[in-house]
Amino acid sequence: MASSAHRNGGVPRGALKAQTSGSNARQSSFKSRLAPSSSPGSAVRRSSPASLGGGGGGSFKNQDGVPGRVRVAIRLRPRSAEEMSADADFADCVELQPELKRLKLRKNNWDADTYEFDEVLTEYASQKRVYEVVAKPVVESVLDGYNGTVMAYGQTGTGKTFTLGRLGEEDTADRGIMVRSMEDVLANVSPDTDSISVSYLQLYMEYIQDLLDPSNDNIPIVEDPKTGDVSLPGATLVEINDQQSFLELLRIGETHRIAANTKLNTESSRSHAILMVHVKRSVTGGEDAPSIENGNSSHFIKPSKPLVRKSKLVIVDLAGSERIHKSGSEGHMLEEAKSINLSLSALGKCINALAENSSHVPVRDSKLTRLLRDSFGGTARTSLVVTIGPSPRHRGETTSTILFGQRAMKVENMLKIKEEFDYKSLSRKLEIQVDKLVVENERLQKDFEDEVERINLEAQNRISEVERNFADALEKEKLKCQMEYMESIKELEERMVSNQRKHNRDGFFDDKHIEEGLGSSVEEASEIRRQLNDEISRRKALEEEINNLKSRLAQCLQPRENGGGEILRLHKDLEDEVHERKKLEEEVIMLQSQLLQMTLDTDQPRYLDRGAYRDSFNGLNSPTSQDQNPHYRSNGNRQKASAATLSEQVGLQKILSLLESDDANVRIHAVKVVANLAAEEVNQERIVEAGGLTSLLMLLRRYEDETVRRVAAGAIANLAMNEANQELIMVQGGISLLSMTAANAEDPQTLRMVAGAIANLCGNDKLQQKLRTEGGIRALLGTVRCGHPDVLSQVARGIANFAKCESRLATQGIRTGRSFLIEDGALPWIVHNANDEAAPIRRHIELALCHLAQHEVNAKDMVSGGALWELVRISRDCSREDIRNLARKTLNSSQTFRAELRRLRVEY
Repeated sequence: MASSAHRNGGVPRGALKAQTSGSNARQSSFKSRLAPSSSPGSAVRRSSPASLGGGGGGSFKNQDGVPGRVRVAIRLRPRSAEEMSADADFADCVELQPELKRLKLRKNNWDADTYEFDEVLTEYASQKRVYEVVAKPVVESVLDGYNGTVMAYGQTGTGKTFTLGRLGEEDTADRGIMVRSMEDVLANVSPDTDSISVSYLQLYMEYIQDLLDPSNDNIPIVEDPKTGDVSLPGATLVEINDQQSFLELLRIGETHRIAANTKLNTESSRSHAILMVHVKRSVTGGEDAPSIENGNSSHFIKPSKPLVRKSKLVIVDLAGSERIHKSGSEGHMLEEAKSINLSLSALGKCINALAENSSHVPVRDSKLTRLLRDSFGGTARTSLVVTIGPSPRHRGETTSTILFGQRAMKVENMLKIKEEFDYKSLSRKLEIQVDKLVVENERLQKDFEDEVERINLEAQNRISEVERNFADALEKEKLKCQMEYMESIKELEERMVSNQRKHNRDGFFDDKHIEEGLGSSVEEASEIRRQLNDEISRRKALEEEINNLKSRLAQCLQPRENGGGEILRLHKDLEDEVHERKKLEEEVIMLQSQLLQMTLDTDQPRYLDRGAYRDSFNGLNSPTSQDQNPHYRSNGNRQKASAATLSEQVGLQKILSLLESDDANVRIHAVKVVANLAAEEVNQERIVEAGGLTSLLMLLRRYEDETVRRVAAGAIANLAMNEANQELIMVQGGISLLSMTAANAEDPQTLRMVAGAIANLCGNDKLQQKLRTEGGIRALLGTVRCGHPDVLSQVARGIANFAKCESRLATQGIRTGRSFLIEDGALPWIVHNANDEAAPIRRHIELALCHLAQHEVNAKDMVSGGALWELVRISRDCSREDIRNLARKTLNSSQTFRAELRRLRVEY
């Protein structure tokens, strides 16, 4: 006896339900046996939803002029293998005329009834053709904001589930309406502003069960008393972002859907499957809402506020109607069949009432009719596909199905868009706009205050300068008057002495002559007195001018009460400053042009080559490659000459000023020139005195350009070779900037420059504590992430320098406690790379190990970290004799090392 069971994936859902139980014949499908012809009538135009009838150019209004009528298409299933053998002597009970959209149902050999549908699909119609004429217009309406329903109705085994729920895993051409609908929805929504959520349910024995959560098997139906909208708040709602997640959801639902083996279908659905797709779309200010009035594609008024359109696509795979004596249902399956037939009967009564415009529609007779309340006689755009079989044995069921479709065609719906005001979107936009305005206002207010402060300061400086100039001029004029007065007195005295001598020599002096002499002396004294009075008057005038200027200064410093005239004066000063700035910009442009012309040969900056730094950190080219290639030597000489020539012609101060240029190219060329100049020791002091170090650090802080950061770090590395410059770098926060650059950079060359600069700072005894406190050691270790040999060489050199300084400070009694390198976790990396193939890396790490091992406080950490074995290897196999001897001396001097080697019985 057949029994119902849950689908668990064991039985393929791709086959049609036409195969009867006990038959070994091959299942047939809806896949066309003939190549489907592509006709213009099958195309669907996206601009307006097309009708189920032929031609994609149909408007929203139906061909018969009834807006919103339910569209019905009929699909014929091909004969199954059992029907071909059992009905071989009988003709099909139906005859299709797809070009006329008619169907003939034969009563006997000479009489037939004719029916017309919106679309007639033969047994050769492809799944794509079925989707385009049945479901695609509904999907497009859903995307425009309307509710939509696609439903399949028919006898059990006629292909309803194949039409709607086929996944197309074996053949993508077999994809059903559910899969193809979601493909179109996902292709036409925006993931940023729109959302799609899905519920998958089944109505079994008048209980609504969640196929995504089978434990939720009695979901209540909630109706809005005002609008009459039906909702299922207890159903699982899954948000969909891609097609693959939707297919996985359908697979999960199919495994939980109830099916059974009957005489009419080996896998008969025992429940109604309902897929609900909720679409929420944001309507922008320029989007128009399509109208459905008068059958034209008109437009609503452009909305001035943000709106959200909420629409719902419902796809219903009804369980097949069956007659008990044909399906052989009994026991629990009989109860299932009764429930199915009752719900379908209730649906038929509702459609009859709607078709006849009855005042009462019994929608509450079944949960199925309550769920489909909006689909028939509501606000949804509905398409119905009825499926039939060709066998004359089931003529009664076929007739009933056809009559159901005919009655459904008479149902009219009133399509409506559900729009809501998008308060959240508008609030977000307004908040962003307010934030921008507040920031802009604060910036303008700050600029205005800074400009007023600058003008006041400049005015005060100018007034002070004028006072000083006036005071100097007055003092000079006073001294000049005093000198002239003294010279006049001296001249008079000389003349009086001369006259007295002449009088004594002549022996007499006439009264007349005396009067004339006295008269001339009085006139000269009067002239001098007049000049003195003039000088006093001028001095008083200058003092009054100074007092006047002081009063004007006081007025400028007072708060503006009636500031109209003062603002005009400030505007005039600003115009003068703008004019002066334009002159400076012209001069900068000339300097930039000259700089661009003179730095054509200096595109690759050079870096200082000294001592241990030479073998792995020499600019962008290593010394070995430069020695092997004469092109690098000639290029370096040419760069040196070009940089020196540029410095002499333009001036170092102007070159440094171009480091802050707004033009990125000028800034890059300028920093390259400074880097090349910094490669020469003779230029380093001039660069630091002119503020070049501060400018280079500012470049690391302000700019994210990889080239600027790389070249600036290289120039800082060159300057860091000087001990005096090292302290300046630390004082100006250079370690923090280099650490930040090391954390953000990915380019190996940039990391090499940064590691080289930190490695140079590691060699200064005075900077040990501060270097560790500001994260220099961790930043140096962080650069090893790129794995570039040159970067690793710089890291090893820096660790060797730091370990050497620590050893020296510990020997002097200044440094106590564990090594900062061990505390910052450098020991594992040192041990791992102690036997590196690259000679520079290996040599530096060997030196670092020897220096760390010289202090007993580090011995335990080195033993536990595996460094002891590396020391033993160095004492035996190191290529440099001095390092071998240092390793042996260290092993012999440490009690911890000797005890561990005796315990392990290791000879060294």
